[in-house]
Amino acid sequence: MTAAPSGVVLDLGNVVVDWDPFHAVAAGVGAQEARAFLASAEIDFRAVNHQADAGRDWDDVLADVAREHPRWLPHVRAYRQHFGASLRGEVPGTGDVVRELHRGGVRLWGLTNWSHELWPHAPARFEVLSLLEDVVVSGTEGVAKPDPRIFAVLRERVGVTLDRLVFVDDRAENVAAGAAAGLDGVLFTDAARLRRDLGERGLLGPT
Repeated sequence: MTAAPSGVVLDLGNVVVDWDPFHAVAAGVGAQEARAFLASAEIDFRAVNHQADAGRDWDDVLADVAREHPRWLPHVRAYRQHFGASLRGEVPGTGDVVRELHRGGVRLWGLTNWSHELWPHAPARFEVLSLLEDVVVSGTEGVAKPDPRIFAVLRERVGVTLDRLVFVDDRAENVAAGAAAGLDGVLFTDAARLRRDLGERGLLGPT
């Protein structure tokens, strides 16, 4: 980026909001079964969850699981039913970074892979999300990262050319897809590193 960034686009799960599906699954089937489910080679939980994140209705997702992986149907049901338990709080330090950016007048948006049905849990529980001008929710749009189409949606929603924005995500494939769309991609590892990365771009002052 040659000009100063115009704003920051934040992934939410495990960047701003600490998300751990284990706790939702365990709330329904117990810790031992939850660990077995999430470690299973028979079913890929992330792939199943990604379907809902990309816009499939959870009822349709569960119907597929019932047909293809009946052993794990109660576990996926538990995740959906007890989803709120998967949201463990703010990722340490990131909320403070977001608040500091907001106080400094930096424009902020969200771009999250999250199912349409389960998304309302987040804004209801995390006041820091109210500082974002808008959030592009993949399940609502029917397309999820790293699909390049979601970055076209982002461009329409923010009204700023993507090359003026910093994009923060904890998954390398999403950062790469964002960079291909023109965003200045930053791979999130922790809040301290994020603070340094944004400081180097002139968005935060020295600590």
